Amino acid sequence: MSRWRGRATDPDADRSRAEVATPEAVARLRARSRALLRGLLRPHRRRLGWAVALLLLQNAAAMAGPYLVMLGIDRGIGPLRAGDAGPLVAVAAAFVVATGTEYAARRGFLTLAARIGQAVLLDLRQRVYGHFLRLDVGFHERYTSGRMVSRLTSDLDSIAELVDGGIDKLVMAALSVLSVAGILLWLDLPLAAATLLAFPFLFWLSRWFARASAGAYRRTREAVALVIVHFVESLRGIRAVQAYRREPRNQRIFATVNDDYRQASLDAFRLIAVYSPGIRMIGNLTVAVVLGYGGWRVLGGRTEVGVFAAFLLYLRRFFEPMEELSQFYNALQSATAALEKLAGVLDERPAVAEPERPAPLPGGGRGAVVFRSVSFGYRAEAPILAGLELAVPAGQTVALIGPTGAGKSTIAKLVARFHDPGTGAVSLDGVDLRDLADAELRRAVVLVTQENHLFSGSVAENIRFGRPDADDAAVEAAARAIGAHDFIAALPDGYATDVHRRGGRLSAGQRQLVAFARAFLADPRVLILDEATSSLDVPTERLVQRALGSILRDRTALVIAHRLSTVEIADRVLVLDGGRIVEDGRPAELAAAGGRYAALHRQWRDSLI
Repeated sequence: MSRWRGRATDPDADRSRAEVATPEAVARLRARSRALLRGLLRPHRRRLGWAVALLLLQNAAAMAGPYLVMLGIDRGIGPLRAGDAGPLVAVAAAFVVATGTEYAARRGFLTLAARIGQAVLLDLRQRVYGHFLRLDVGFHERYTSGRMVSRLTSDLDSIAELVDGGIDKLVMAALSVLSVAGILLWLDLPLAAATLLAFPFLFWLSRWFARASAGAYRRTREAVALVIVHFVESLRGIRAVQAYRREPRNQRIFATVNDDYRQASLDAFRLIAVYSPGIRMIGNLTVAVVLGYGGWRVLGGRTEVGVFAAFLLYLRRFFEPMEELSQFYNALQSATAALEKLAGVLDERPAVAEPERPAPLPGGGRGAVVFRSVSFGYRAEAPILAGLELAVPAGQTVALIGPTGAGKSTIAKLVARFHDPGTGAVSLDGVDLRDLADAELRRAVVLVTQENHLFSGSVAENIRFGRPDADDAAVEAAARAIGAHDFIAALPDGYATDVHRRGGRLSAGQRQLVAFARAFLADPRVLILDEATSSLDVPTERLVQRALGSILRDRTALVIAHRLSTVEIADRVLVLDGGRIVEDGRPAELAAAGGRYAALHRQWRDSLI
């Protein structure tokens, strides 16, 4: 599995960049990007065939112009002097037909190419977005969101720029160069041989530019990604930035990455500044050589005037596309680098994979959770859990307490199958979580965290998120059960009130109540509350505590708690330290036993006095 750039931690990002920079890694990325492009174009093979046919027709019509000029000079002027205008009129009419054909073919090609290009971009956006959604939570915890935004915006924009404004010119330029080369050889072989003197210089310059620009544009894509990363991360953490007066420091960091992007872009444009004038200079020198040699051949009667004129016109058409090609080469290289990055993203595979043949949950199961010899660490060298043995009977509410890093949230994530254990197994009602279909697991296990995400839309839509087919009555019943109905009814539009992005229209406590109602409506076998009441004020917490009894009834619950009120509703308390269970029992029993829970219990009691 490939390692994609965008680690949240700088050392990992630096190491990843070093890996991607190796020739072998670059070759793999290029191969994957070509395979991705073939896959995107495959559904449009018929349209592509028609587009190629139109492009060939356009090129043939365009190539006819200088040839018709030759015929007009060599075959039309003589008869015209003798009073016969027919040949010249015929050539002029043919020129008009060729021009009309070129216009019609180009218009048809551009229309068809636009449809193909937009369909490909649509498919690519859908693939990248869908792939991000399918990647496991561990991936999203490790990689910065700014990198993902860059893939879906900046990189796709680079490809769109090529599709919208450059690909037809690139293809047409390549066709024109090949066509003109053949015509020059056919028109006058000695003159064509003279033009071959330019080919070693053209080959060397083009080869140098292709190699140098590939690396330059890859660095440009990486630089713009860093700009987007810092911009997105700073805005998402704007409260912390302003609270800790980080604005000047963040501004300096942004200035650095922004200047790196400017420098990378300048490096790329410097290459164009060498290549484009170089092509023009080689072309002009070649024309000068052909003028001298061709003029000598015309005077000697070896070449007709019309052929010589057509040869010069075709020669300009040989070099002009190559010069024009350099104008769009930046778009090509930028799009190529972007496609490589997108191919690298799409090559990522979820660490938590859905089984090929999922096993069903037993119909009568009520949510029994068992950990069997479970070991797990976010990094192999730093295990969080080591050989954990835990059995939670169906319907039991278990409170997990302990210091930071003890493994409480890790247990919750393993039950939700955001991660798979390194060794051992976690089962639900006797079925290994790794054998369950994702959809069935998500119906059976629901996680409510301290910061639950609310999406733009109405309150009802956010509650219905846990069960999309629920009607309005079910949504209101869930809100009433959790104690959220009164505040929702008081909103300007009640359940139809738009909560705005990330629930910004609601207070932290109100957002948490909506999240509880969402979980209640989902009706899971197992409910995980990860510090879910820590953001609530005292009146709201009391309201939620009254509702928790009905939410947790006949349902298995794992509660990560930092408040005494939350622990006291549990049937059982597990005290964790260093990834191990050091105390296990009922709250009252542990409070009287004089151990770690008893000490925490006294601290909580004292804090309430």
